[in-house]
This record gives sequence, structure tokens and C-alpha cells, in this order.
Amino acid sequence: MAQQAEIGIFGGSGFYSFLGAVEEVEVETPFGKPSAPVAVGELADRRVAFLPRHGRSHELPPHRIPYRANVWALRELGVRRIVGPCASGALRAGLALGEFLVCDQFVDRTAGRADTFYDGTPVTHVSAADPFCPDLRRTLLATARELGIEARDGGTVVVIQGPRFSTRAESRWFQAMGWDAINMTAYPECHLARELELCYATIAMVTDYDVGVEGGEPVSADRVMRVFRENNERLRALLLAAIPRIGPQPTDVCATALGGAAVR
Repeated sequence: MAQQAEIGIFGGSGFYSFLGAVEEVEVETPFGKPSAPVAVGELADRRVAFLPRHGRSHELPPHRIPYRANVWALRELGVRRIVGPCASGALRAGLALGEFLVCDQFVDRTAGRADTFYDGTPVTHVSAADPFCPDLRRTLLATARELGIEARDGGTVVVIQGPRFSTRAESRWFQAMGWDAINMTAYPECHLARELELCYATIAMVTDYDVGVEGGEPVSADRVMRVFRENNERLRALLLAAIPRIGPQPTDVCATALGGAAVR
């Protein structure tokens, strides 16, 4: 398939459309169909591919998202650099609702998800030491600062299986470990991109306080979506300003991830 886009956006909860005039592209992958047809359009002379990870009507729960098909589909269209915004709960009272975290680490607490492209030979071990693209992170943070948007540099997101929210005991444990945010979709999306030597960064928007945070009420999907919608325009503004500044993929930890990874 000829290159149709260079930058990819995975839409999250409450963020189903992004570009204006688009062409919808059906992409077949070895891992089945992606969550939806990929919308391809142009922004400031950059070709951008947008894919709603939960499907067009949020019909896919986090544990049923076809993560491998989604990442593969963007790569098939020529995408080399991906930004994946996501709704997240705060594990620290000091984080404000609507605040953005440009995370630099994740902790995987999912189970049973298809989370690698390397199921056979050659046996391949791709490092996840620094799982988010440092260059994309710098671009997002610099753009946020220029727009006056509160965005924290770094943070650890713990990714749970879903679709249930945490128990109080689990939430207190995550908080005691010093992790910052909790989410259901950042993994394996980010690492699958690394396995294909694509750049990936996430913007975690704080939509609620997890139940173990002092004074936190039980989380509800309705409250999460309400906060996301209230802050959606700031996220759109950040992405619209950042995308024209995203350059070609550098020769960095993302582009060289497979070097020495295969057992020969």
C-alpha cells in the first residue's frame, strides 16, 4: 500500500473525530480489522491518519480493542509517528482534573491481551526501558507551554485490564507504589508501536481521582466522560498546534528498537 499518512492519532474516550475533510480507508491486517476505518486527511501540509481505538461509537471495551490490528494499520498507511491521547484517573491528589501528563513510563497490569507481534521465530525481545518517544514528548510539552496549557513532564501510568475500575485496596496499592495515573488502554498500544519501530507518545488527561486517593469518590464512567468533554477543546488545540511541528522520524530509540533484539 502506497504511503498515505506520516503522523497517526489514536482517539480515546470522547475524542472520535479530529480532522475535517477526510478519506476513510479500510485496511486489512494479518491481525484482523482495526477498530474502525482509518480517516486520512491533511493538516498544515502534513498527512494525518486518525483511528478511534474504541470504534466509531465507543463499542469496544478496553480489553477487546484490536491493538495489533490498529498499530499495524497505521504502519501500513506509512505512519511513523503516533500520538495516543487517553483518559486517565489520578493517583495523586495534587493532580488537577483536566490536567495533562506526558508520561514517560508505564506499568502493565493487564492480562491476556495480545501484546506482541513476535509470537514465533526468530524469538525477539524488544526493550521497553524507555517506552515513550523522547522527541515526541519534547514536542508536545513545548507546544503545551507555548499555548499556556498545563502539562506535566513525565509520570508513570499504570494500565489495568478493565472494564472494571479499581477496588479501594488496589488503588491504595498503586498510589503507595508512587505511580501517577491509571488507565486501561496505554498498554499494549505503546509497546506494539515500539515493536514496529514507530514513535509513540501519550497525553494522559486526568478525568477523575481514583477511588484510593484521599477523599476520592467511586469512579463512574459518566463522570469520566463529562470531564473529558469539558477539556476536549484544549486537547484538540494542543494536537492541532503540535502536529505541524512533528518532524520526520529521527534515528532514536524508537527507530532502532529491533537492533539486537532477535535471538540468532
